[in-house]
Amino acid sequence: MLDLKLVNASIFTMAEAAPTASAMGVLNGRIVGLDADVLQLPAQRTLDCGSAVVVPGFGDSHNHMAWFGQSLAELDLSRCRTLNDMYDAVSRFASELPDGAWVVGSGYDDTVMGGHPHRNNLDRSAPGRPVWLKHRSGHMCTVNTEVLERAGILDGSVDIPEGGTVVRDTKGPTGLLEEQAQKLVTALVVPYPVTDLADAIGAASEVYASEGLTHVVEAGIGSGWIGRSPVELAAYLEARRRGLLKTRVQLMAASDALHPLQSHATDAITFGLDLGIASGFGDDQVRLGAMKIFIDGSLIGRTAAVTEPFCDHGHGTGSFQLSLEELTRRIVDAHCSGWNVAAHAIGDSAVDVALDAFAAAQQKLPRPEARHRIEHAGMVRPDQLSRFASLGITPVPQPHFLFEVGDTMAAAVGPERVPWLYRHKSFLDLGVRVPGSSDRPVASGAPLLGMQSMVTRRSSGGTTLSPQERVDAGTALRAYTVDAAWTAGEEDRRGTLESGKLADFVFLSAHPADVAVDEIGQITVLATVLGGTCVFGQDYLDDLPTAHPTNVQSPFHLEKQENQA
Repeated sequence: MLDLKLVNASIFTMAEAAPTASAMGVLNGRIVGLDADVLQLPAQRTLDCGSAVVVPGFGDSHNHMAWFGQSLAELDLSRCRTLNDMYDAVSRFASELPDGAWVVGSGYDDTVMGGHPHRNNLDRSAPGRPVWLKHRSGHMCTVNTEVLERAGILDGSVDIPEGGTVVRDTKGPTGLLEEQAQKLVTALVVPYPVTDLADAIGAASEVYASEGLTHVVEAGIGSGWIGRSPVELAAYLEARRRGLLKTRVQLMAASDALHPLQSHATDAITFGLDLGIASGFGDDQVRLGAMKIFIDGSLIGRTAAVTEPFCDHGHGTGSFQLSLEELTRRIVDAHCSGWNVAAHAIGDSAVDVALDAFAAAQQKLPRPEARHRIEHAGMVRPDQLSRFASLGITPVPQPHFLFEVGDTMAAAVGPERVPWLYRHKSFLDLGVRVPGSSDRPVASGAPLLGMQSMVTRRSSGGTTLSPQERVDAGTALRAYTVDAAWTAGEEDRRGTLESGKLADFVFLSAHPADVAVDEIGQITVLATVLGGTCVFGQDYLDDLPTAHPTNVQSPFHLEKQENQA
Protein backbone atom coordinates (compact mmCIF):
# COMPACT_ATOMS: atom_id res chain seq x y z
CA MET A 1 0.00 0.00 0.00
CA LEU A 2 1.27 3.46 -0.91
CA ASP A 3 1.84 6.01 1.82
CA LEU A 4 0.51 8.80 -0.38
CA LYS A 5 -1.08 9.18 -3.78
CA LEU A 6 -1.72 12.43 -5.65
CA VAL A 7 -4.50 12.44 -8.24
CA ASN A 8 -5.95 15.12 -10.51
CA ALA A 9 -2.72 17.11 -10.17
CA SER A 10 -0.81 19.17 -12.73
CA ILE A 11 2.53 17.51 -12.15
CA PHE A 12 5.54 18.89 -14.02
CA THR A 13 8.13 16.17 -13.54
CA MET A 14 11.02 17.95 -15.33
CA ALA A 15 11.91 14.52 -16.76
CA GLU A 16 12.52 14.28 -20.49
CA ALA A 17 10.73 10.96 -20.97
CA ALA A 18 7.46 11.99 -19.29
CA PRO A 19 7.45 15.74 -18.58
CA THR A 20 3.91 15.84 -17.17
CA ALA A 21 1.62 13.60 -15.16
CA SER A 22 -1.65 13.79 -13.24
CA ALA A 23 -1.01 11.13 -10.58
CA MET A 24 1.98 10.16 -8.43
CA GLY A 25 2.55 7.52 -5.77
CA VAL A 26 4.87 7.73 -2.76
CA LEU A 27 6.17 4.90 -0.56
CA ASN A 28 8.89 5.05 2.10
CA GLY A 29 9.94 8.55 1.09
CA ARG A 30 10.38 7.78 -2.60
CA ILE A 31 8.32 8.10 -5.74
CA VAL A 32 7.19 4.66 -6.94
CA GLY A 33 5.33 5.60 -10.08
CA LEU A 34 3.24 8.03 -12.09
CA ASP A 35 -0.16 7.94 -13.75
CA ALA A 36 -1.29 4.42 -14.79
CA ASP A 37 1.44 2.79 -12.71
CA VAL A 38 -0.18 3.99 -9.46
CA LEU A 39 -3.78 4.96 -10.17
CA GLN A 40 -5.17 1.56 -9.16
CA LEU A 41 -2.91 1.08 -6.15
CA PRO A 42 -4.37 1.54 -2.66
CA ALA A 43 -2.88 4.33 -0.53
CA GLN A 44 -3.01 5.36 3.09
CA ARG A 45 -3.96 8.80 1.87
CA THR A 46 -5.10 9.96 -1.54
CA LEU A 47 -5.14 13.69 -2.26
CA ASP A 48 -7.43 15.05 -4.95
CA CYS A 49 -5.28 17.98 -5.98
CA GLY A 50 -7.85 19.78 -8.11
CA SER A 51 -5.29 20.50 -10.87
CA ALA A 52 -2.84 22.07 -8.40
CA VAL A 53 0.63 22.63 -9.84
CA VAL A 54 3.25 20.23 -8.48
CA VAL A 55 6.96 20.55 -9.33
CA PRO A 56 10.17 19.01 -7.97
CA GLY A 57 11.48 20.54 -4.76
CA PHE A 58 13.74 23.52 -5.37
CA GLY A 59 17.49 23.45 -4.77
CA ASP A 60 19.77 26.35 -3.86
CA SER A 61 23.29 25.56 -5.04
CA HIS A 62 24.99 28.24 -2.94
CA ASN A 63 23.75 29.61 0.35
CA HIS A 64 24.99 30.20 3.89
CA MET A 65 22.49 28.49 6.14
CA ALA A 66 24.04 28.98 9.58
CA TRP A 67 24.98 32.57 8.75
CA PHE A 68 21.43 33.30 7.60
CA GLY A 69 19.93 31.58 10.62
CA GLN A 70 22.11 33.58 12.99
CA SER A 71 21.26 36.81 11.17
CA LEU A 72 17.59 36.30 12.00
CA ALA A 73 18.44 37.08 15.65
CA GLU A 74 20.81 39.97 14.85
CA LEU A 75 20.15 43.66 14.28
CA ASP A 76 18.83 43.95 10.73
CA LEU A 77 20.66 46.80 9.02
CA SER A 78 19.39 46.16 5.50
CA ARG A 79 16.80 48.93 5.72
CA CYS A 80 19.20 51.64 6.86
CA ARG A 81 19.38 54.34 4.19
CA THR A 82 21.81 56.71 5.89
CA LEU A 83 24.67 56.38 8.34
CA ASN A 84 22.60 58.20 10.93
CA ASP A 85 19.87 55.59 10.46
CA MET A 86 22.44 52.96 11.31
CA TYR A 87 23.84 54.76 14.34
CA ASP A 88 20.32 55.26 15.70
CA ALA A 89 19.47 51.59 15.12
CA VAL A 90 22.63 50.50 16.94
CA SER A 91 21.80 52.77 19.86
CA ARG A 92 18.25 51.44 20.20
CA PHE A 93 19.38 47.83 19.91
CA ALA A 94 22.15 48.32 22.46
CA SER A 95 19.75 49.83 24.99
CA GLU A 96 17.81 46.56 25.14
CA LEU A 97 20.80 44.26 25.68
CA PRO A 98 22.17 43.03 29.00
CA ASP A 99 25.38 44.55 30.31
CA GLY A 100 28.46 43.48 28.39
CA ALA A 101 26.55 41.90 25.49
CA TRP A 102 27.80 42.42 21.94
CA VAL A 103 25.88 44.51 19.45
CA VAL A 104 25.88 42.34 16.32
CA GLY A 105 24.22 43.65 13.19
CA SER A 106 24.16 42.41 9.62
CA GLY A 107 23.17 43.41 6.12
CA TYR A 108 24.33 47.00 5.80
CA ASP A 109 25.14 48.41 2.36
CA ASP A 110 27.67 51.23 2.16
CA THR A 111 26.60 52.07 -1.40
CA VAL A 112 23.11 52.88 -0.13
CA MET A 113 24.20 54.81 2.97
CA GLY A 114 26.98 56.76 1.28
CA GLY A 115 29.84 55.09 3.12
CA HIS A 116 30.85 52.73 5.90
CA PRO A 117 30.24 53.56 9.56
CA HIS A 118 33.20 54.83 11.60
CA ARG A 119 34.30 53.28 14.86
CA ASN A 120 34.14 56.59 16.75
CA ASN A 121 30.46 57.01 15.93
CA LEU A 122 29.78 53.42 16.91
CA ASP A 123 31.50 54.09 20.23
CA ARG A 124 29.03 56.91 20.85
CA SER A 125 26.06 54.78 19.77
CA ALA A 126 26.89 51.91 22.11
CA PRO A 127 29.30 53.14 24.79
CA GLY A 128 31.16 50.42 26.64
CA ARG A 129 30.01 47.63 24.35
CA PRO A 130 31.68 45.68 21.55
CA VAL A 131 29.97 46.46 18.23
CA TRP A 132 30.29 44.24 15.16
CA LEU A 133 28.40 45.20 12.00
CA LYS A 134 28.57 42.85 9.02
CA HIS A 135 28.40 44.10 5.44
CA ARG A 136 25.75 42.49 3.27
CA SER A 137 28.44 40.91 1.07
CA GLY A 138 30.02 39.09 4.00
CA HIS A 139 33.41 40.20 2.69
CA MET A 140 33.87 43.07 5.12
CA CYS A 141 32.64 44.32 8.46
CA THR A 142 32.94 47.39 10.68
CA VAL A 143 33.70 47.23 14.40
CA ASN A 144 34.10 49.81 17.14
CA THR A 145 37.10 50.66 19.25
CA GLU A 146 36.30 48.06 21.91
CA VAL A 147 36.53 45.25 19.34
CA LEU A 148 39.70 46.67 17.77
CA GLU A 149 41.31 46.67 21.20
CA ARG A 150 40.21 43.14 22.05
CA ALA A 151 41.47 41.90 18.69
CA GLY A 152 44.90 43.48 19.17
CA ILE A 153 44.52 45.66 16.10
CA LEU A 154 44.90 49.07 17.78
CA ASP A 155 48.15 48.26 19.54
CA GLY A 156 49.51 46.25 16.59
CA SER A 157 49.99 43.10 18.66
CA VAL A 158 48.57 40.85 15.93
CA ASP A 159 49.60 40.29 12.35
CA ILE A 160 47.04 41.05 9.66
CA PRO A 161 46.17 37.81 7.83
CA GLU A 162 47.26 37.45 4.23
CA GLY A 163 44.49 38.63 1.93
CA GLY A 164 43.05 40.98 4.55
CA THR A 165 43.01 44.75 4.96
CA VAL A 166 42.54 46.97 8.00
CA VAL A 167 41.30 50.24 6.53
CA ARG A 168 42.92 53.33 8.03
CA ASP A 169 42.59 57.08 7.87
CA THR A 170 44.98 59.74 9.16
CA LYS A 171 44.07 58.88 12.77
CA GLY A 172 44.41 55.12 12.48
CA PRO A 173 41.96 52.23 11.89
CA THR A 174 38.48 53.36 10.91
CA GLY A 175 36.95 50.11 12.08
CA LEU A 176 36.46 48.69 8.58
CA LEU A 177 38.00 45.24 8.08
CA GLU A 178 38.10 43.64 4.64
CA GLU A 179 38.23 40.00 3.62
CA GLN A 180 40.65 37.85 5.67
CA ALA A 181 41.14 40.62 8.25
CA GLN A 182 37.70 39.65 9.54
CA LYS A 183 39.31 36.57 11.08
CA LEU A 184 40.65 38.84 13.80
CA VAL A 185 37.07 39.51 14.91
CA THR A 186 35.64 36.04 14.43
CA ALA A 187 38.49 34.69 16.55
CA LEU A 188 36.90 36.52 19.50
CA VAL A 189 33.57 34.67 19.20
CA VAL A 190 34.23 31.42 17.32
CA PRO A 191 33.54 28.61 17.95
CA TYR A 192 29.85 29.05 18.54
CA PRO A 193 28.17 26.30 20.58
CA VAL A 194 26.82 23.44 18.49
CA THR A 195 23.39 23.80 20.12
CA ASP A 196 23.22 27.48 19.16
CA LEU A 197 24.23 26.70 15.59
CA ALA A 198 21.62 23.93 15.42
CA ASP A 199 18.99 26.46 16.52
CA ALA A 200 20.12 28.86 13.77
CA ILE A 201 20.08 26.09 11.17
CA GLY A 202 16.59 25.15 12.27
CA ALA A 203 15.39 28.74 12.00
CA ALA A 204 16.81 28.99 8.50
CA SER A 205 15.28 25.66 7.56
CA GLU A 206 11.80 26.88 8.52
CA VAL A 207 12.17 29.77 6.07
CA TYR A 208 13.56 27.52 3.34
CA ALA A 209 10.68 25.05 3.60
CA SER A 210 8.19 27.91 3.26
CA GLU A 211 9.87 28.88 -0.03
CA GLY A 212 9.80 25.40 -1.54
CA LEU A 213 13.44 24.57 -0.92
CA THR A 214 14.10 20.90 -0.29
CA HIS A 215 17.87 20.93 -0.83
CA VAL A 216 20.54 23.56 -0.23
CA VAL A 217 24.31 23.66 -0.52
CA GLU A 218 26.04 25.33 2.42
CA ALA A 219 28.97 27.20 0.88
CA GLY A 220 31.65 26.87 3.54
CA ILE A 221 31.87 25.37 7.02
CA GLY A 222 34.52 24.56 9.58
CA SER A 223 37.16 27.23 9.21
CA GLY A 224 38.16 30.60 7.78
CA TRP A 225 36.13 33.76 8.19
CA ILE A 226 33.09 31.94 6.82
CA GLY A 227 33.17 29.08 9.35
CA ARG A 228 31.18 29.06 12.58
CA SER A 229 33.00 26.21 14.36
CA PRO A 230 35.69 23.62 13.67
CA VAL A 231 32.97 21.03 14.42
CA GLU A 232 30.28 22.78 12.40
CA LEU A 233 29.09 19.62 10.69
CA ALA A 234 28.01 18.38 14.12
CA ALA A 235 25.52 21.26 14.29
CA TYR A 236 23.73 19.96 11.19
CA LEU A 237 23.61 16.48 12.67
CA GLU A 238 22.26 17.95 15.91
CA ALA A 239 19.61 19.90 13.99
CA ARG A 240 18.58 16.67 12.28
CA ARG A 241 18.52 14.75 15.56
CA ARG A 242 16.23 17.36 17.10
CA GLY A 243 13.89 17.37 14.09
CA LEU A 244 14.81 20.94 13.12
CA LEU A 245 16.22 20.18 9.68
CA LYS A 246 13.49 20.49 7.05
CA THR A 247 15.79 20.55 4.05
CA ARG A 248 18.50 18.30 2.70
CA VAL A 249 21.93 19.89 2.92
CA GLN A 250 25.25 19.41 1.20
CA LEU A 251 28.11 20.96 3.12
CA MET A 252 31.22 22.48 1.56
CA ALA A 253 34.30 22.23 3.74
CA ALA A 254 36.32 25.46 3.84
CA SER A 255 39.79 24.90 2.40
CA ASP A 256 41.37 26.08 5.65
CA ALA A 257 39.83 23.02 7.34
CA LEU A 258 41.69 20.63 5.06
CA HIS A 259 45.25 19.63 5.87
CA PRO A 260 48.04 17.32 4.66
CA LEU A 261 47.32 13.61 5.01
CA GLN A 262 49.47 10.51 5.02
CA SER A 263 48.37 7.61 2.84
CA HIS A 264 49.92 4.83 0.81
CA ALA A 265 51.90 6.13 -2.13
CA THR A 266 49.58 4.43 -4.59
CA ASP A 267 46.54 6.17 -3.08
CA ALA A 268 47.89 9.71 -3.55
CA ILE A 269 45.50 11.06 -0.90
CA THR A 270 47.66 13.87 0.38
CA PHE A 271 45.19 16.61 1.32
CA GLY A 272 41.83 16.52 3.01
CA LEU A 273 40.08 15.63 6.25
CA ASP A 274 41.06 12.91 8.71
CA LEU A 275 40.09 9.33 7.84
CA GLY A 276 40.09 10.22 4.15
CA ILE A 277 36.58 11.67 4.31
CA ALA A 278 35.88 13.57 1.09
CA SER A 279 33.12 14.79 -1.22
CA GLY A 280 30.12 12.47 -1.20
CA PHE A 281 30.41 11.21 2.38
CA GLY A 282 27.07 11.20 4.22
CA ASP A 283 23.47 10.37 3.41
CA ASP A 284 20.51 11.87 1.61
CA GLN A 285 19.86 14.46 4.30
CA VAL A 286 23.36 15.58 5.32
CA ARG A 287 26.22 15.04 2.89
CA LEU A 288 29.72 16.44 2.44
CA GLY A 289 30.16 18.34 -0.80
CA ALA A 290 33.04 20.21 -2.39
CA MET A 291 36.03 21.91 -0.85
CA LYS A 292 35.31 25.65 -0.86
CA ILE A 293 38.20 27.98 -1.59
CA PHE A 294 38.08 31.76 -1.80
CA ILE A 295 40.14 33.20 -4.65
CA ASP A 296 38.98 36.83 -4.46
CA GLY A 297 36.45 39.10 -2.76
CA SER A 298 33.21 40.76 -3.88
CA LEU A 299 32.06 43.10 -6.62
CA ILE A 300 29.95 45.31 -4.38
CA GLY A 301 32.93 45.67 -2.06
CA ARG A 302 35.31 46.25 -5.02
CA THR A 303 37.57 43.48 -3.68
CA ALA A 304 36.92 41.10 -6.58
CA ALA A 305 40.09 40.50 -8.62
CA VAL A 306 39.67 42.12 -12.04
CA THR A 307 42.06 42.53 -14.94
CA GLU A 308 41.16 46.18 -15.55
CA PRO A 309 40.52 48.72 -12.77
CA PHE A 310 37.07 49.40 -11.35
CA CYS A 311 35.38 52.57 -12.55
CA ASP A 312 34.95 53.96 -9.03
CA HIS A 313 36.13 53.55 -5.43
CA GLY A 314 39.75 54.42 -6.16
CA HIS A 315 39.95 52.47 -9.41
CA GLY A 316 41.60 49.45 -7.83
CA THR A 317 41.76 45.92 -9.23
CA GLY A 318 40.64 44.01 -6.13
CA SER A 319 42.68 41.39 -4.35
CA PHE A 320 43.38 37.69 -4.01
CA GLN A 321 42.73 35.88 -0.75
CA LEU A 322 46.00 33.92 -0.88
CA SER A 323 49.06 33.80 -3.08
CA LEU A 324 48.39 32.41 -6.54
CA GLU A 325 50.76 29.54 -5.79
CA GLU A 326 48.88 28.57 -2.64
CA LEU A 327 45.48 28.86 -4.31
CA THR A 328 46.60 26.60 -7.14
CA ARG A 329 48.24 24.10 -4.78
CA ARG A 330 45.09 23.67 -2.70
CA ILE A 331 42.89 23.17 -5.75
CA VAL A 332 45.25 20.66 -7.36
CA ASP A 333 45.85 18.75 -4.12
CA ALA A 334 42.13 18.56 -3.32
CA HIS A 335 41.34 17.37 -6.83
CA CYS A 336 44.04 14.70 -6.71
CA SER A 337 42.75 13.56 -3.30
CA GLY A 338 39.26 12.88 -4.61
CA TRP A 339 37.47 16.11 -3.77
CA ASN A 340 35.17 18.19 -5.88
CA VAL A 341 36.28 21.81 -5.67
CA ALA A 342 34.18 24.96 -5.48
CA ALA A 343 36.30 28.02 -6.22
CA HIS A 344 34.88 31.40 -5.25
CA ALA A 345 35.88 33.61 -8.18
CA ILE A 346 33.95 36.78 -9.01
CA GLY A 347 36.31 39.03 -10.96
CA ASP A 348 37.55 37.96 -14.38
CA SER A 349 41.13 37.78 -13.13
CA ALA A 350 40.03 35.40 -10.37
CA VAL A 351 38.15 33.34 -12.95
CA ASP A 352 41.41 33.01 -14.90
CA VAL A 353 43.15 31.72 -11.80
CA ALA A 354 40.41 29.18 -11.12
CA LEU A 355 40.29 27.90 -14.70
CA ASP A 356 44.09 27.60 -14.86
CA ALA A 357 44.14 25.68 -11.57
CA PHE A 358 41.42 23.27 -12.71
CA ALA A 359 43.29 22.70 -15.96
CA ALA A 360 46.49 21.94 -14.03
CA ALA A 361 44.59 19.57 -11.75
CA GLN A 362 43.07 17.59 -14.59
CA GLN A 363 46.42 17.43 -16.35
CA LYS A 364 48.07 16.01 -13.25
CA LEU A 365 45.31 13.48 -12.56
CA PRO A 366 42.47 13.18 -15.09
CA ARG A 367 39.13 12.90 -13.28
CA PRO A 368 36.44 13.53 -15.89
CA GLU A 369 33.74 12.60 -13.37
CA ALA A 370 34.65 15.48 -11.03
CA ARG A 371 31.97 18.15 -10.57
CA HIS A 372 34.18 21.19 -10.11
CA ARG A 373 32.51 24.60 -9.86
CA ILE A 374 33.24 28.29 -9.95
CA GLU A 375 31.09 30.03 -7.37
CA HIS A 376 29.57 33.30 -8.60
CA ALA A 377 31.51 33.60 -11.88
CA GLY A 378 30.50 37.24 -11.60
CA MET A 379 32.55 38.62 -14.49
CA VAL A 380 33.28 36.24 -17.35
CA ARG A 381 34.97 37.58 -20.47
CA PRO A 382 33.97 36.19 -23.88
CA ASP A 383 37.30 34.38 -24.22
CA GLN A 384 36.72 32.56 -20.92
CA LEU A 385 33.35 31.04 -21.81
CA SER A 386 34.67 28.17 -23.90
CA ARG A 387 37.09 27.15 -21.17
CA PHE A 388 34.19 26.40 -18.82
CA ALA A 389 32.86 24.01 -21.46
CA SER A 390 36.17 22.37 -22.36
CA LEU A 391 37.18 21.86 -18.72
CA GLY A 392 33.73 20.73 -17.57
CA ILE A 393 33.42 23.52 -14.98
CA THR A 394 30.00 24.56 -13.73
CA PRO A 395 29.41 28.27 -13.05
CA VAL A 396 27.21 28.99 -10.03
CA PRO A 397 25.97 32.60 -10.42
CA GLN A 398 23.31 34.30 -8.31
CA PRO A 399 20.60 35.74 -10.55
CA HIS A 400 18.87 37.85 -7.92
CA PHE A 401 22.09 39.84 -7.44
CA LEU A 402 21.05 41.52 -10.69
CA PHE A 403 17.96 42.93 -9.01
CA GLU A 404 19.36 43.73 -5.58
CA VAL A 405 22.82 45.08 -6.45
CA GLY A 406 22.85 45.15 -10.25
CA ASP A 407 23.05 48.94 -10.52
CA THR A 408 25.95 49.01 -8.07
CA MET A 409 27.81 46.31 -9.99
CA ALA A 410 27.21 48.05 -13.30
CA ALA A 411 28.64 51.29 -11.92
CA ALA A 412 31.69 49.41 -10.65
CA VAL A 413 32.60 47.74 -13.94
CA GLY A 414 31.36 50.27 -16.50
CA PRO A 415 29.19 49.76 -19.59
CA GLU A 416 31.79 47.84 -21.61
CA ARG A 417 31.96 45.07 -19.00
CA VAL A 418 28.28 44.92 -18.02
CA PRO A 419 27.65 42.13 -20.59
CA TRP A 420 30.10 39.96 -18.61
CA LEU A 421 28.08 40.14 -15.39
CA TYR A 422 26.42 36.98 -14.06
CA ARG A 423 25.94 35.36 -17.43
CA HIS A 424 23.40 32.63 -18.08
CA LYS A 425 22.36 31.97 -21.67
CA SER A 426 25.94 32.22 -22.97
CA PHE A 427 26.81 29.21 -20.83
CA LEU A 428 23.75 27.25 -21.88
CA ASP A 429 24.56 27.86 -25.54
CA LEU A 430 27.86 26.03 -24.95
CA GLY A 431 26.20 23.12 -23.20
CA VAL A 432 27.24 24.28 -19.71
CA ARG A 433 24.66 23.87 -16.96
CA VAL A 434 23.75 26.84 -14.76
CA PRO A 435 22.15 25.89 -11.42
CA GLY A 436 19.98 28.24 -9.40
CA SER A 437 21.48 29.77 -6.27
CA SER A 438 21.16 32.79 -4.00
CA ASP A 439 24.21 33.34 -1.74
CA ARG A 440 21.69 34.04 1.00
CA PRO A 441 21.83 36.12 3.20
CA VAL A 442 23.82 38.32 0.78
CA ALA A 443 20.65 38.46 -1.35
CA SER A 444 17.08 37.27 -0.91
CA GLY A 445 16.99 33.51 -1.30
CA ALA A 446 13.44 32.68 -2.43
CA PRO A 447 13.86 30.51 -5.55
CA LEU A 448 10.89 32.05 -7.33
CA LEU A 449 12.49 35.49 -7.01
CA GLY A 450 15.67 34.02 -8.47
CA MET A 451 13.72 32.56 -11.39
CA GLN A 452 12.13 35.93 -12.07
CA SER A 453 15.56 37.55 -12.18
CA MET A 454 16.81 34.88 -14.61
CA VAL A 455 13.92 35.74 -16.92
CA THR A 456 13.95 39.55 -16.62
CA ARG A 457 17.54 40.42 -15.56
CA ARG A 458 16.08 43.69 -14.31
CA SER A 459 17.75 45.74 -11.58
CA SER A 460 15.89 47.41 -8.74
CA GLY A 461 16.47 50.67 -10.60
CA GLY A 462 14.62 49.35 -13.64
CA THR A 463 17.62 48.67 -15.90
CA THR A 464 17.72 45.44 -17.89
CA LEU A 465 21.26 44.12 -17.59
CA SER A 466 22.52 42.15 -20.61
CA PRO A 467 19.13 41.16 -22.08
CA GLN A 468 20.90 38.66 -24.34
CA GLU A 469 21.55 36.53 -21.22
CA ARG A 470 17.86 36.16 -20.34
CA VAL A 471 16.25 32.71 -20.32
CA ASP A 472 12.64 31.58 -20.37
CA ALA A 473 10.66 30.52 -17.31
CA GLY A 474 10.95 26.82 -18.07
CA THR A 475 14.73 27.09 -18.20
CA ALA A 476 14.74 29.03 -14.94
CA LEU A 477 12.68 26.30 -13.25
CA ARG A 478 15.10 23.71 -14.61
CA ALA A 479 18.00 25.62 -13.05
CA TYR A 480 16.47 25.29 -9.58
CA THR A 481 15.55 21.62 -10.01
CA VAL A 482 17.34 19.49 -12.60
CA ASP A 483 20.55 21.49 -12.84
CA ALA A 484 20.83 22.14 -9.10
CA ALA A 485 20.63 18.38 -8.51
CA TRP A 486 23.18 17.61 -11.23
CA THR A 487 25.65 20.18 -9.95
CA ALA A 488 25.51 18.53 -6.52
CA GLY A 489 26.11 15.11 -8.10
CA GLU A 490 22.68 13.91 -6.99
CA GLU A 491 20.77 13.74 -10.26
CA ASP A 492 20.10 10.04 -9.63
CA ARG A 493 18.18 10.90 -6.45
CA ARG A 494 16.41 14.20 -6.98
CA GLY A 495 15.76 17.08 -9.38
CA THR A 496 12.95 15.34 -11.28
CA LEU A 497 9.79 13.52 -10.24
CA GLU A 498 10.43 9.97 -11.45
CA SER A 499 10.06 6.48 -10.08
CA GLY A 500 12.82 5.68 -7.57
CA LYS A 501 13.69 9.27 -6.78
CA LEU A 502 13.18 11.06 -3.49
CA ALA A 503 9.64 12.27 -2.92
CA ASP A 504 10.59 15.94 -2.65
CA PHE A 505 8.03 18.19 -4.29
CA VAL A 506 6.28 21.54 -4.05
CA PHE A 507 2.69 22.67 -4.56
CA LEU A 508 2.50 26.07 -6.30
CA SER A 509 -0.33 28.48 -6.98
CA ALA A 510 0.82 28.65 -10.62
CA HIS A 511 3.54 27.42 -12.95
CA PRO A 512 6.27 30.04 -13.59
CA ALA A 513 5.60 29.84 -17.34
CA ASP A 514 1.91 30.62 -16.87
CA VAL A 515 2.24 34.07 -15.28
CA ALA A 516 3.65 37.40 -16.44
CA VAL A 517 7.42 37.51 -16.07
CA ASP A 518 7.19 40.23 -13.43
CA GLU A 519 4.86 38.04 -11.37
CA ILE A 520 6.97 34.87 -11.09
CA GLY A 521 8.27 35.95 -7.70
CA GLN A 522 4.68 36.43 -6.48
CA ILE A 523 3.70 32.78 -7.06
CA THR A 524 2.68 31.25 -3.74
CA VAL A 525 4.32 28.13 -2.34
CA LEU A 526 1.30 26.26 -1.00
CA ALA A 527 3.07 23.24 0.48
CA THR A 528 6.49 21.61 0.55
CA VAL A 529 6.98 17.86 0.87
CA LEU A 530 10.34 16.31 1.80
CA GLY A 531 10.73 12.56 1.49
CA GLY A 532 6.96 12.13 1.45
CA THR A 533 6.46 14.19 4.63
CA CYS A 534 4.90 17.64 4.67
CA VAL A 535 7.37 20.20 6.07
CA PHE A 536 5.36 23.29 5.13
CA GLY A 537 1.73 23.92 4.26
CA GLN A 538 0.03 21.17 6.26
CA ASP A 539 -3.19 23.18 6.43
CA TYR A 540 -3.30 23.45 2.63
CA LEU A 541 -2.93 19.69 2.24
CA ASP A 542 -5.53 19.00 4.91
CA ASP A 543 -8.01 21.15 2.99
CA LEU A 544 -7.63 19.02 -0.15
CA PRO A 545 -10.28 16.33 -0.63
CA THR A 546 -8.99 12.97 0.62
CA ALA A 547 -10.05 9.35 0.76
CA HIS A 548 -8.74 7.25 3.66
CA PRO A 549 -9.02 3.50 4.17
CA THR A 550 -11.14 2.91 7.26
CA ASN A 551 -8.44 1.48 9.48
CA VAL A 552 -5.27 3.29 8.34
CA GLN A 553 -3.97 6.76 9.07
CA SER A 554 -1.58 8.57 6.78
CA PRO A 555 1.93 9.57 7.89
CA PHE A 556 0.90 13.12 6.89
CA HIS A 557 -1.99 13.00 9.33
CA LEU A 558 0.06 11.38 12.07
CA GLU A 559 2.75 14.02 11.77
CA LYS A 560 0.20 16.77 12.25
CA GLN A 561 -1.18 15.03 15.35
CA GLU A 562 2.33 14.64 16.77
CA ASN A 563 3.11 18.30 16.16
CA GLN A 564 -0.08 19.29 17.97
CA ALA A 565 0.65 17.02 20.95
